[in-house]
Amino acid sequence: MNSFTKLMAAVVMSACAATASADGLDGGSKLIFSTGGAQGTYYGFGGVLAGKVSESTSTTVTAITSGGSQANIEAMQDGDAQLGFVQTDVGAYAYNGTRLFNEKVNSFSTVANLYMEQVQIVTLNPEIKTVADLKGRNVSVGSAGSGVYFNAVDVLSAYGLDVEKDIKPTYQSFGDSVDALKDGKIDAAFIVAGAPTTAVTTLATSKQIHLVGFDKEHTDKLMKTSPYYSAYTIAKDVYGTQGDVNTVAVGAVVIANDDVSETDVYNFLTGVYKHLDEVKAAHAKGKELNLKFAASYDAVPYHKGAVKFFKEQGISVNAK
Repeated sequence: MNSFTKLMAAVVMSACAATASADGLDGGSKLIFSTGGAQGTYYGFGGVLAGKVSESTSTTVTAITSGGSQANIEAMQDGDAQLGFVQTDVGAYAYNGTRLFNEKVNSFSTVANLYMEQVQIVTLNPEIKTVADLKGRNVSVGSAGSGVYFNAVDVLSAYGLDVEKDIKPTYQSFGDSVDALKDGKIDAAFIVAGAPTTAVTTLATSKQIHLVGFDKEHTDKLMKTSPYYSAYTIAKDVYGTQGDVNTVAVGAVVIANDDVSETDVYNFLTGVYKHLDEVKAAHAKGKELNLKFAASYDAVPYHKGAVKFFKEQGISVNAK
């Protein structure tokens, strides 16, 4: 065997070894994953997921920052991204053409429901204990027209408060909200993201933060009128608060454009759920991932690649 033949044999053996070691299906492509702000959970966790999929399958995923749920859907419509994070409620708004969306957006489908995003009402003022105490206060309610804004509308409405009349609203991102709290420019901020959230954790390193709690009566009222919410408790050790705090949460879902290949969506799920121990070690939200919850989103049908993946796990999902 001459040197050229040996070299070619080595190349073939190397390629075969790489193929054998890869999970998922061959023929994956490059995808852009639109996540959220740099100080939110979407971007941090999205980067972990993108890295795991890219290193373990034939699909390459790149996570980028964005303005959050609505912006992600719009980026996918414009062809600037193929995957995106979305809150369960915002996904339903888009698919049904309500609230944030003037018409139905039916060009996307569900990949997986990943974890719960808590409605965190953050303050540095210990006198603000309940949602009712926000009346007349300066409160950040998320960016204008954002999913967070409508979460604020829902929560305040459950307590008989109007976001435009009964509080003094400002419209800020997570990072800007934290800066405004530090500077005493606002009294509280709505931050809807998986706890621990980078922006809140950063604030808690220099200030004693407080999370505004929800009582059962108003939680039940909210869930009755808005079924996207679930009751949730943020443990005191998450941010070093004085006690556990009861709140509500929505789900964080990964969606894909319908024209993304079956192979790529299948590979995304394979890269994540076949490497759960590594994902859990890399980010706190990884501990919340499980197949049953991943298949639980009802508002938007699942992508054909997700249908294939979950079928192999013995799980049926609503197919598009």
